[in-house]
Amino acid sequence: MSRPVLLDASFLIALEREAAAGSLGPARRFLPALRGRSLVVSVVTVAELLEGAADEAATWTTLQRFTIQGIHLAQARRCALLQRRSARRLGENDAWLVATAESLDADLVGAGNRAFERLGARYLKYQ
Repeated sequence: MSRPVLLDASFLIALEREAAAGSLGPARRFLPALRGRSLVVSVVTVAELLEGAADEAATWTTLQRFTIQGIHLAQARRCALLQRRSARRLGENDAWLVATAESLDADLVGAGNRAFERLGARYLKYQ
């Protein structure tokens, strides 16, 4: 069985824009690489998406297609450790996403975020 995949807001926003435009951009081209894997969205990403949503109800309906991962003690402890060990603190949301990916042993799909590079090969850049 393959690792789950945690989807960053950058990927989900690009995917939605490409689908709405009917275009085959980087996010839609990357989708086949995720086939057969469990797709997970953190509650942190849910908050980011709902905050910027033009249509909150439609965004929520879209998000329900994925497994929603909450923040629990395992993620909190991992996040604290990441921040404590880092010479330069990560942004709060990025720290939560890295901690969640690590605690789930998941890959993370995003675009050009230096904070996610600490995941090494588990950081899947879609563009």
